[in-house]
Amino acid sequence: MTNNPVIRVRRLRPEDDSDISLPGYMTPHCSGMDLCAAVKGEQVLEAGAIKAIPTGIAIAIPEGFEGQVRPRSGLAFKHGISIINSPGTIDADYRGEIMVALINLGGEPYTVRRGDRIAQLVIQQVYQASLEVVEALDETERNEGGFGHTGH
Repeated sequence: MTNNPVIRVRRLRPEDDSDISLPGYMTPHCSGMDLCAAVKGEQVLEAGAIKAIPTGIAIAIPEGFEGQVRPRSGLAFKHGISIINSPGTIDADYRGEIMVALINLGGEPYTVRRGDRIAQLVIQQVYQASLEVVEALDETERNEGGFGHTGH
């Protein structure tokens, strides 16, 4: 078993948002914690529209880790709801409110209600690479083959 990072969570508006669930894993083997909408009332997301949905929380991620905000597969499949910058990155030094940039890729308006599970938060270890400037790169079978190069 590895040492799992501890993520400190702060409710930004505890007097208003105590009814909103904190991020949590829905089953023992989930990789993502669900994030819930801390909207007042309802927010209608028209087809093609993008809205930043508040979660009412800020988090402190330990150095060497990041948070990835990802779409929920059920919302994507059933309603065309995704995240415009998927995955959104939460750096270890960010302390502001987690906002989820939802986009409605479906053909019908979608209503986000208070407390709805709107995204998932995955915590990942990160590495900061060092760059080395070289005259040439080693050759590979693919080499410079780009988009569609494998024919699939």
